[in-house]
Amino acid sequence: MAKWTAFPYDSDDYRYDAAALKKHWARLHAGDAEPCPAEAAVLQAWTLFHAGEFKAAADAGLKAGGAGITVANKAQAIYANYLEKSEKAKLDLLLEVAQRAEAQAAAEPKNANAHYLMAYALGRYSQGISVAKALAQGLGGKVKGALETAIKLAPKHADAHIALGAFHAEVIDKVGKLLGKTQGADAATGLKMFQTALKLNPTSAIAMVEYANGLVMLEGEKKLKEATKLYEQAAACTPMDAMERLDVEMAKAELED
Repeated sequence: MAKWTAFPYDSDDYRYDAAALKKHWARLHAGDAEPCPAEAAVLQAWTLFHAGEFKAAADAGLKAGGAGITVANKAQAIYANYLEKSEKAKLDLLLEVAQRAEAQAAAEPKNANAHYLMAYALGRYSQGISVAKALAQGLGGKVKGALETAIKLAPKHADAHIALGAFHAEVIDKVGKLLGKTQGADAATGLKMFQTALKLNPTSAIAMVEYANGLVMLEGEKKLKEATKLYEQAAACTPMDAMERLDVEMAKAELED
């Protein structure tokens, strides 16, 4: 596997030992509703993830197996989405996560994050190859179904609500409301998903960013002011780990554009 790009920010504030990680677990995992693992090896993989050591976290998670697969998949998906410079490598990494998560979901059908991470990876992959092309390949239904399953299994899964909101917004934005209907996309449902995500995880920068994007996609320029306000709120968030830092930096970059 090619060398992964290092996390580009100071990660000292995001280094937790096992005890500190357990203490802050609920806040750090307000987005993905992942239960705190009992296995020391899996907990260690998560400490690497939160510190932005995504390659090490993915390796440690795969080695630990079981619940460690979730850490590996999340680390690889987040790395691919935010830090991988090569578009081809990014798509390959996302596809690998989608396949691994799909196998995990088949083995553990009640594992909400197996379904969620398959959908997240396929959703980002779809954005990479173009949403229209992805819909033609039948990926839309797969993403939507997996996210709905994740929410059914974990109703407080804020990140699954965000991703489902993004699905509705992206599909309608790319193919229009009429064709979007054939894919099960609905503007009102999309907006409701974003609002629910923010209720579940009010300090989530990525929820604010994706809601802002969704508003503009679904409602157009009249929502630019509201979207900018959401971006400003996201940029002002205090990140608790490396992933949140990447979200905050993305919001700042968007405001500068």
